[in-house]
Amino acid sequence: MNRQEFIDGFKKFDYQNVDFDNMGSWPAGIKIVFCILIMALVAAGGYFFIIKDQYGQLERDVRTESTLKKTYEEKAFKVANLDAFKLQLIEMQDTFGALLEQLPNETEISGLLDDITFTGVQSGLDFDSLALGQEIPSELFIETPIEIAVRGGYHELGTFVSGMAALPRIVTLHDFKISRVSKTSSEGGVRAPLVMEVKAKTYRYKPGGEQ
Repeated sequence: MNRQEFIDGFKKFDYQNVDFDNMGSWPAGIKIVFCILIMALVAAGGYFFIIKDQYGQLERDVRTESTLKKTYEEKAFKVANLDAFKLQLIEMQDTFGALLEQLPNETEISGLLDDITFTGVQSGLDFDSLALGQEIPSELFIETPIEIAVRGGYHELGTFVSGMAALPRIVTLHDFKISRVSKTSSEGGVRAPLVMEVKAKTYRYKPGGEQ
């Protein structure tokens, strides 16, 4: 079949009355084109119904492989540094235990108030008030506020704050308020030119918190 016969076959073919039961009588060119279309449809169907799903699965497997590699690297790092982690854990437990010892229990709060009073007197201050506030429980510990009001000079106040920081129990200071109040003594001098109001906070472990 030459080129002209191939073209004439397309021109003479009755496209309006296609006889699929007698496909053998179709012109050779129509047969070739029809076979190409069938092959293209089969290839497209195979791609969309078989290969496309496999590509999707391949992409998922590639992502899973990346995640697994990362997990493996993390676990391998932990295994390689397991001894170092154990030492760090022991150090953390020791540090945690030392911090716990600095938290007063319920029976030691009154002793802490005595320590604060002693620190203030040693610093040369006069106490206007020293009172426990309402306890504030949290998930792991109970916060106990202590309202403090003292009178004294600037250097005495600084010595008192330093002494509070040096207490063996954990005590934090908040909401400082310093004002100047002159109080004339019987000798006519001026005493306690400054008044400091401050809120101290201490903490104790909530029952069962250590677990």
